[in-house]
Amino acid sequence: MSRAFGLLCLVTVVMLSGCNSEKKSESVDGATDGLDKEIGLATENPFGEISLALKPAQLDWIGQKIFQNECAGQFQCLVHWNDGEAFPSLGIGHFIWYPEGVNERFVESFPALVEYMKQRQLNIPSWLRELEPFNAPWADKASFDAVENSVNVAELREFLAGTQGIQAEFIVRRAKTSFAKIVESVPEDQKTRLKADLEVLSSTPGGIYALIDYVNFKGEGLSDAERYDGEGWGLRQVLLAMEPNPDIATLARFRAAAAKVLTRRAENAVNPIEKNRWLKGWLRRLETYRQPDGEISSAE
Repeated sequence: MSRAFGLLCLVTVVMLSGCNSEKKSESVDGATDGLDKEIGLATENPFGEISLALKPAQLDWIGQKIFQNECAGQFQCLVHWNDGEAFPSLGIGHFIWYPEGVNERFVESFPALVEYMKQRQLNIPSWLRELEPFNAPWADKASFDAVENSVNVAELREFLAGTQGIQAEFIVRRAKTSFAKIVESVPEDQKTRLKADLEVLSSTPGGIYALIDYVNFKGEGLSDAERYDGEGWGLRQVLLAMEPNPDIATLARFRAAAAKVLTRRAENAVNPIEKNRWLKGWLRRLETYRQPDGEISSAE
């Protein structure tokens, strides 16, 4: 197993202590072999000068933080339908999956995850693999609630519990690919500043966690569909909103910019649930974007 993600997989397995840990460990061993080299954690650098050089203990810490943010270590949360949403969220990253006829402004990520898992030759549940078209099989939350304890949903939860390492790999790959696209998308006169902030954030465990978690949490910010009143809320918008100030740490400026962007989203949203309920949780999540303790920061 890849050294870095082998440890990350163990962390996410431990956090789901109510599940069969033997089965989970076995399911990710072969799939993550040689991962350091493949996704650039060891030697490759797929987006220019910006890298994500992390030691194993630091990856462990980031994996714990992302999983805790999305699922709070709860097995049931691996297949879940939030109040006020028109789609279910699945896996440790709460990947979005649209039912037939639903096409909202948010980038759908679960089909891409499953396709990635197929490429990794995982033993995907047969009903999921054979689903055609590949839409969420529940029309709405009420339909999902009615079958939440069904065999298919239970099988899907077990599958997602046993493939946490692959899901984490998918999140990291998505984030790393996003950085180059975001830098390329901004006006020339802002590229240097944005790339400098991105490089500083990418040089520390806390900054890398903030970048990866935010992309998984609110997306890249590149889709024109992900806008309220013409304003986006993804990583691109946060990086552009970071105000230069040599007296304030880069990660603190990132937190402040993210709070500004998410507050603007909630205020522009048509559905009042974003401002009345969700915004408070979003801002709490941003407060976790800090450097780990000294032991993790300097982990060997």
